[in-house]
Amino acid sequence: MSRTPSPDGLRFAFGTLTVFPVRVTRWDREAARGGMLCAPLAGLAVGAAAAGTGLLLLFLGAGSLLAAVATTAVPAVLTRGLHLDGLADTADGLGSGKPAEDALRIMKQSDIGPFGVLALLFTLLAQVAALAQAYDGSWARGALAAVVSATAARLALTLAARSGVPAARPEGLGAAVAGVVPSGAALAVAAAVTLAAAAAGAPLGPYGIARTAVAVLAAVAAAELLLRHCVRRFGGVTGDVFGGVAETAATTALVVSVLG
Repeated sequence: MSRTPSPDGLRFAFGTLTVFPVRVTRWDREAARGGMLCAPLAGLAVGAAAAGTGLLLLFLGAGSLLAAVATTAVPAVLTRGLHLDGLADTADGLGSGKPAEDALRIMKQSDIGPFGVLALLFTLLAQVAALAQAYDGSWARGALAAVVSATAARLALTLAARSGVPAARPEGLGAAVAGVVPSGAALAVAAAVTLAAAAAGAPLGPYGIARTAVAVLAAVAAAELLLRHCVRRFGGVTGDVFGGVAETAATTALVVSVLG
């Protein structure tokens, strides 16, 4: 759908992907389509809050490591840990080596297994390390990395909700948003986010432009690899897979942001 997403779509995006006090009034497929198209805007808000927290700590005299920890913690708080929980459950399902039905059952359990623990540990360590390095470079580079990472993570959700990607279960948030976004619209949003990221990197010079654009592209590429593997393994996507895709994109964007 090419038209601008409705206010219902914005409410769906912020109401389901963040803890911001937004009341979701519609849960139908049209609202879900608009919500997933608006997902990067929710990411932009989360990233801005994360960057602002990190910059405040730097202003108050904190070191880059503490600022990086706080910047990593804010998205977790503003999403109730939803994406991190999805990452852990997805890792447990994939790591189990069991058939799709059994793997989905494992993912639905409330506890976290060893694969999930390891996935969370290394993901959070990578995010903190990358942000600390970015803040060591400059406060602007660290803040930009935080915003680009959070936005790219939600862009990965838009692409994961494109048409042709089936749901693994008939119920749940994954089923509610699976396949709701036309592929052309998803690609248009991806192009817009990439261009916006490049423009945001302009104050850091030509290399800043290239680095932020490549960070977004690398993030969605890594998320796409995980998405395709999960579709093959589980027969489709679930809410947990969406969370795993988002965290994979976020981490990749942060790592690429500090390379070179």
